[in-house]
Amino acid sequence: MEQKKYSLFSLAVIVGALGYFVDVYDLLLFSIIRVPSLKSLGLSKEEIASKGLDILNLQMIGLLIGGIVWGILGDKLGRLKVLFASIILYSLGSIANGFVHTVGEYALVRFITGLGLAGELGAGITLVSELMPKEKRGIATSLVAGIGLSGAVFAYLIKVQFGASPEGWRTCYFIGGGLGFLLLLLRVGILESGMYKGIAHSDVKKGDFVMLLTNGTRLRKYLTAILIALPNWFVIGILLTFSDKFCSYMNVQGTIDPGKAIMVAYAAIAVGDVVIGFVSQGLKSRKLSLLVFHIIAIIGVVWFFNLQGASSATVYWVCVILGFGTGFWAMFVTMAAEQFGTNIRATVTTTVPNMARGSLNLVSLLFLSLQKHFDPSHAYFTSGWVTGVIVFAIALISLALTTETFGKDLDYIEQ
Repeated sequence: MEQKKYSLFSLAVIVGALGYFVDVYDLLLFSIIRVPSLKSLGLSKEEIASKGLDILNLQMIGLLIGGIVWGILGDKLGRLKVLFASIILYSLGSIANGFVHTVGEYALVRFITGLGLAGELGAGITLVSELMPKEKRGIATSLVAGIGLSGAVFAYLIKVQFGASPEGWRTCYFIGGGLGFLLLLLRVGILESGMYKGIAHSDVKKGDFVMLLTNGTRLRKYLTAILIALPNWFVIGILLTFSDKFCSYMNVQGTIDPGKAIMVAYAAIAVGDVVIGFVSQGLKSRKLSLLVFHIIAIIGVVWFFNLQGASSATVYWVCVILGFGTGFWAMFVTMAAEQFGTNIRATVTTTVPNMARGSLNLVSLLFLSLQKHFDPSHAYFTSGWVTGVIVFAIALISLALTTETFGKDLDYIEQ
């Protein structure tokens, strides 16, 4: 079908970027205001740690389930319908978060919000990928993710602004829900993908998740698409989240705030996600651009584990390098979209990032398991860098096994 040519700053790209901005804001908001919100509900310090983890795990389960559900619906019903439905669900969920008064209510609402958040990125990247000409596709999706990921920085700043009062965390959630509904108005002017409309009323099998599991080639492409992003969640979920503990082993001078480490890293991730689009365009290769950023991330990890006696300022600069090196979120999702036909593209593009997010549970399990095999005095530190070696090895092997997709025509179906 003839495709209308869209510019890099078309409404689809702008709204996709702003939509992902709100998505990231809400996705990370619980982690940022976890302590004050649970303290406000009357929990003790020990309960804040244990119940907070339970709530976070339920949110992640919502993301995993939602990724599959929204992906299938995106192929069966259309990209735009999923975008509208997912943004309504997570906006309502965000507002509801501001009214919870028990841990049970909090956990249920975060699960529902997770379901909604799971549909935003995949549907947005799928739509932008199919609307943009192939020559601009990589840059367009990088702009979506680069601008969107700055939502993490915005969430931290909103927490600083309103978090001083005991009930200020509720305002943070209300702001997220309000932003979501404002975006809903902007989405009205976006048109459905011409590629999808070309198969919408045909007899082609659409949104069949089983198709990914029953064909060897498709299964390999699907698994490698997920595993490429393992370093992203190792860096964020292990190194940055527990940066204070790692730095205590290395006698770093000064206090390390994991929240600040995550904030500066996400600012760098946002920049990296824009830059990688231009790197891919210059190299005319998705794989080479991803390799360059994996190497930068490896340099950051090596530096991180050699910070003995360094200052806290140096640690935060290393977090910037780690963030920039893992700023390939858009490219890895775009590459996943480009590997599959129109009839299952939304299923892949929506499930892949959520499966990658869920991989943090496996990486954490590996990290904890390895600690049993080292001297207790430095088991935490050693298991950290060993986990990193394993994670990056898996990611680089997966990247090597992935087929180049730069400039690929996406107007085809999977049989």
